[in-house]
Amino acid sequence: MNRQTKVWLALSIALSLLVLGSACGGSAPTNNTAEGNANSSGAGTAYSGPTGTISGVISFNGTPPAPKKIDTTADPVCGQKNPNLMTDDTIVKDGKVANTFVYIKEGSVEGGKKIGDYAWATPTSEVQLDQNGCHYVPHVLGVMVNQKIKVTNSDATQHNIHPTPKLNQEWNQTQANGAPPIEKAFTRAEVLIPVKCNQHPWMKSYIGVMKTPFFDVSKDTGAYTISGVPPGTYTVVAWREGGATGEEKTMQVTVPANGSAKADFAFGAATSSIGSSLQMMPALEFPMLKH
Repeated sequence: MNRQTKVWLALSIALSLLVLGSACGGSAPTNNTAEGNANSSGAGTAYSGPTGTISGVISFNGTPPAPKKIDTTADPVCGQKNPNLMTDDTIVKDGKVANTFVYIKEGSVEGGKKIGDYAWATPTSEVQLDQNGCHYVPHVLGVMVNQKIKVTNSDATQHNIHPTPKLNQEWNQTQANGAPPIEKAFTRAEVLIPVKCNQHPWMKSYIGVMKTPFFDVSKDTGAYTISGVPPGTYTVVAWREGGATGEEKTMQVTVPANGSAKADFAFGAATSSIGSSLQMMPALEFPMLKH
């Protein structure tokens, strides 16, 4: 073999080894989709400074619509366990409204950084949605993106759980009495996702899926509290069931470091008397870096 042939042979072998090394030693592809980034609520670092609270009361002006009795005779089990089942789209006691979903929509932390640009850890704890007395409990609940929802059936009859989101994956699953819990999670922020039971059409619930932990649902007293909020100025939204996509009120509040802000909301009979629906609101998401 002459010298020139040896040189070309050596170069060919070296080039082959280089290509093989690149193929085997290359880094794994990165998932840059929204779903791939959903485990952290933002692309930034975790917040580690002083915090405050936002609290308030949800009131109802005027005379609220009276609850209506639900006819459950189609399923004898429902009628026996919950013979006085009533509609719960408007729960008002002493002028205070329950089941209102209150959350921080957007805003800036002191220093100018957007609250959605921080990374907010997904809770490891589960949130339970029970079917009890042919009725969803709770009627309105909130979770973070990728947080587990455990659906249970406490009734001696079969149910069918059917969330109808627009941004998340829709699912429809039967759960017989005595069946194990169903565990699901939503990968995208969405406010709010309607949930229905195809076998009992009066059953409905709503799930708010958020990128941050800054939300709460008003109690029977109308009170709510959002804790652990970094100092800053925010737009707070109160959403309640009603009309085609629900009703909402907004308010801007400033949270001081180690202090509290007050945000009271009021809904009125003129708008709340509109029939409820299982349609959803458009999604409200925090801005994300590199999204």
